[in-house]
Amino acid sequence: MSIVTIHAAKTNLSKLLARVEAGEEIVIARGKTPIARLTPIHAPAKRQFGAFKGVVSIGPQFFDPMTDAELREWE
Repeated sequence: MSIVTIHAAKTNLSKLLARVEAGEEIVIARGKTPIARLTPIHAPAKRQFGAFKGVVSIGPQFFDPMTDAELREWE
């Protein structure tokens, strides 16, 4: 973890972001007081089609018509 001043961060933002993308964590300080942390944002996991196969099931009653009472609840 590196500590840089606000002035250095403004001057070298592109270089700092490249270091963050490489996995480094950088703290920005006002004088000697840390005020912010630059950390990489990890991409969300990609969805995989069929990941819940066998875990979630829909029974045949799902496709039955709704009763009048159920329809009124949706209004």
